Amino acid sequence: MSLDFQNDETREARTAAPVVPFYTIILIGCLIMVAIAQIFVDGNGPVAFGDRSAMIAGFVKPAFLHGDFWRILTGAALHGGLIHLAFNCYAFYVFGRLIETLSNRAHLAIVFLLSAVGGGILSLIFLPGGISVGASGGIVGLLGYLAVYGFKRRALLSSSFLKNMLFNIGFIAIYGVFLRANIDNFGHLGGLLTGAVYGFFQIPGNIYEDPRAAGKSTETIGLIALGAFIAVCAFAILVLLKVV
Repeated sequence: MSLDFQNDETREARTAAPVVPFYTIILIGCLIMVAIAQIFVDGNGPVAFGDRSAMIAGFVKPAFLHGDFWRILTGAALHGGLIHLAFNCYAFYVFGRLIETLSNRAHLAIVFLLSAVGGGILSLIFLPGGISVGASGGIVGLLGYLAVYGFKRRALLSSSFLKNMLFNIGFIAIYGVFLRANIDNFGHLGGLLTGAVYGFFQIPGNIYEDPRAAGKSTETIGLIALGAFIAVCAFAILVLLKVV
């Protein structure tokens, strides 16, 4: 994945105050904690997690359809192995930090949570008998949000910003369709569309409006979304360890 745009010089980035990506760090930390629980449960070591944790707390579509509705979120907290986790955490950090710098961090939590659900719904429609794990749907949703950001704020961004976003979307599509057989492409597509639609309605197109400004209600919803995913990860760990 090309992530060079993180170093792009933009007028908005230059005028933004230094931002510590708290929400990004917290969410990545939650994913790592769930992965540690998976390693403990599966007993296969850290490189490739086993199927046991995926069956216990993953997005098992037949189980979801029989009432385990929580799986659409806990599945987004689990991963298939160390490489899967590391790749997602790196992408999450790059995209998340960029959103927290150029936009409001509340949007990061909201987009990630909504996109995880949106990706899960589309995956459920087209792959109703499968099992999905991974935060990729939510992370690709961040990319969808940033792509719309790049389009709506293009007058203030470097010319390569939107190009890099579209390149990353294309790379994910090609990699998922042609290079890997076990990737939930519908989950990615659902997450991408969810993040893009959210960005279309939330990102100001007027260059004189500050995209980092957000109303109190938006910031509150963002905090709730952050807390909700923390709770999801905690619940996933408890389910994996058979505490609940």
